Amino acid sequence: MKNSDSILQITCEAFSDEGYMPKRYTGFGEDVSPPFCLLNLSPKAVSVAIIMNDLDIPMVKEYTHWLIWNIPPQKEIPENIPYGPVVQELGNAVQGTAYGKNRYRGPKQPIFIRNTHRYVFHIYTLDCILKLPKDAGRKELLDAIKGHVIQEGSITGRYKR
Repeated sequence: MKNSDSILQITCEAFSDEGYMPKRYTGFGEDVSPPFCLLNLSPKAVSVAIIMNDLDIPMVKEYTHWLIWNIPPQKEIPENIPYGPVVQELGNAVQGTAYGKNRYRGPKQPIFIRNTHRYVFHIYTLDCILKLPKDAGRKELLDAIKGHVIQEGSITGRYKR
């Protein structure tokens, strides 16, 4: 990570860090992306990227639910980001392939999984616009941001079926 003037702090009006995510943001509800507030956003940021992972799937270190990059630097990321690979309403941000789709996919554990899962939203400010195909996955996104991260932060939501 590059040196930054400040630490990127992430808040969400829908849930606190390590708090429970409301059903609205899950596959059992409306399955819409939650809103985020980015505090201490660097004036050097050119774009923002988000990766959402489930940390509690057996035999999988992290299962990716959502990838989005090339979000214009802004203090607030709105909720309910539209589905599709290119989000015109968000400055032509790109949603990569996660959970088999180009969209946010919230928690939706199968009926046989009854334990609480942690969903971490990693948010990065970058010094560039990424040139990645719309079908890029987590590995491609992580490779592309190497050497371009100005700040990073995260917030974790929990959910139990």
